[in-house]
Amino acid sequence: MRRIWAMVLAAITLGLSGCGYNDMQRGDEQVKSSWSEVLNQYQRRADLVPNLVSTVKGFAAQEQQILVQVTEARSRVGSIQATPELANDPAALAKFQQAQAGLGSALSRLLVVSENYPQLKSDANFRDLQAQLEGTENRITVARNRYIKSVQEYNTMIRTFPNNLTAMVFSYQVKPNFSVENEKAIAAPPVVNFDKPAPAAAPAPAPAK
Repeated sequence: MRRIWAMVLAAITLGLSGCGYNDMQRGDEQVKSSWSEVLNQYQRRADLVPNLVSTVKGFAAQEQQILVQVTEARSRVGSIQATPELANDPAALAKFQQAQAGLGSALSRLLVVSENYPQLKSDANFRDLQAQLEGTENRITVARNRYIKSVQEYNTMIRTFPNNLTAMVFSYQVKPNFSVENEKAIAAPPVVNFDKPAPAAAPAPAPAK
């Protein structure tokens, strides 16, 4: 009897492996791993924001509007619970992507504003934070692209016959993915040219005669 059960189990195992079950397991784990890296890099960026805002405020306190925008954008990012399950919810993933894009946009505007403050641009702490931010943006782009690719490969696999039959039996669903709309614009890291001289002030009007 044990021998019969062993043979049945072996047949089931061979059947599952032949229908892509093991590949689905590996693909699912790859998606989870890629998603974790995306979260790590986005968190790294969020962690830079308080020090960056504080440093800019020390030299350009009058830029209150953009400083508030960056702080609020970071708050919106922090309000989203970035769990592994979030990546399986299309609406939640879209909200997460929108919040992250909003923070990226606000940070870019902040760095553009910094061009107007030579003392800020020459501050060692600010230069270090700006370099860290650029590096983090690059890592975000790499991590996000890896995630997009892993999800595309997984979704293709579970839609392909006979894998789709196995996916149906074990309730494997197509995973949502990052939108590729405006991907290049969103992924472009903010760049500040510290060597560029500040724009010259406009000459004062001549006194009336």
